[in-house]
Amino acid sequence: MITILVVLVLIILALLGAPLFSIIAAGALYGFYIADIDLMVIGIELYRIAETPLLMALPLFTFSGYLLSESNTSQRMLNLIQSMVGWMPGGLVIFAFIFSAIFTAFTGASGVTIVALGALFYPAFIKAGYTEKFSLGMVTSSGSLGLLLAPSLPLILYGIIAQQMELDVHFSINDLFIAGIMPAAIMIIALSSYAIVKNRQFKIKTVDFEKEIFLKALWAMRWELPMPILLIIGIYSGYFAISEAAALVAVYILVIETLIYKEVSFKKLLEVIRESMAMVGSILLILAVSLALTNVFIDAEVPGQIFSLIQENIDSKISFLIILNIFLLFIGAILDIFSALVIIVPLILPVAISFGIHPVHLGIIFLANMQIGYLTPPVGINLFISSYRFKKPIADVYKASLPFMLVLLIVLLLITYIPALSLYFI
Repeated sequence: MITILVVLVLIILALLGAPLFSIIAAGALYGFYIADIDLMVIGIELYRIAETPLLMALPLFTFSGYLLSESNTSQRMLNLIQSMVGWMPGGLVIFAFIFSAIFTAFTGASGVTIVALGALFYPAFIKAGYTEKFSLGMVTSSGSLGLLLAPSLPLILYGIIAQQMELDVHFSINDLFIAGIMPAAIMIIALSSYAIVKNRQFKIKTVDFEKEIFLKALWAMRWELPMPILLIIGIYSGYFAISEAAALVAVYILVIETLIYKEVSFKKLLEVIRESMAMVGSILLILAVSLALTNVFIDAEVPGQIFSLIQENIDSKISFLIILNIFLLFIGAILDIFSALVIIVPLILPVAISFGIHPVHLGIIFLANMQIGYLTPPVGINLFISSYRFKKPIADVYKASLPFMLVLLIVLLLITYIPALSLYFI
């Protein structure tokens, strides 16, 4: 009875806006208390995180993403896209999806992509001839792309959490990076194909390619363009460890944005450092207390009980994956991705492995669901960010985003039931 009361109190506090880490920590502390386990275990979990070599990549990539969002990189990239593919039917939309995916991969947060790039893409789409509804849907849906691409923070965080669980199936962060390429590419291709079909319906006019304008836009991007190329080659070739790549990217972006372009002043740089490290600190704190809470679940044999319940009601891998997708879409709509990772992954990963699902494949399924969860009515976070950013009624955002969400759901089914799309190259 007391336990139920405690759980209800924690749920009420969470609904009232109490910090997530405090709710999770309180649950962990209570669980250890009733199990008569030394509360020092939370300190041990903090130490375990500190010992993880990959952890260094989190603050470095977060800092890089925040720094990029404060510069004029997005405007330069838009100019390059328009000058390069304005002659191609649907060219602006295709490259907008690609650039949004890359931007989200570096920032690790889809809301940042909508805020940073929306002001550029939304009026550009309308000016090109697309309707306001279609433009709104494109910008909102493009914000969730990129979570499956290196160096996405959620992708790294999933790997850290899974490796902390000491599973029988071993994999590396690079395996996750490689596994995410094809599913992410299929999502971009599917959305682009849908946009091209609409492009024909709207009869969007193309513009002639002008070499001088293209070369000018290309020259303006001369410092940023080598960065993703070097990063991809370095990581996928194995030449860079993920932490080394993160350090290289952070230093490179710092130099070009503060010393070469001079778009980020010293005062602004201090703000970027403070904001990005506050984000990192919140992630680490939530991760630590969540790992401690995971120990409570393990001691209480919660994974075993979930597995037994599933075995009694679900007798096939296909049925499990259907229920898993429905559950994760719901979770993606109500929780931010970092909270979902640290709370849900430790619970579902052992059960998924018992059904023969590879941890890397599960990671791709999980993050693909989170991407779509951002667009899932009525509470998908990107819907509200887009509504606020473009000053549109939330109902209009729902209608505009629904076709793109349906396209992504079809791709999700392919990713879920064709493991080779994720596992072929690892």
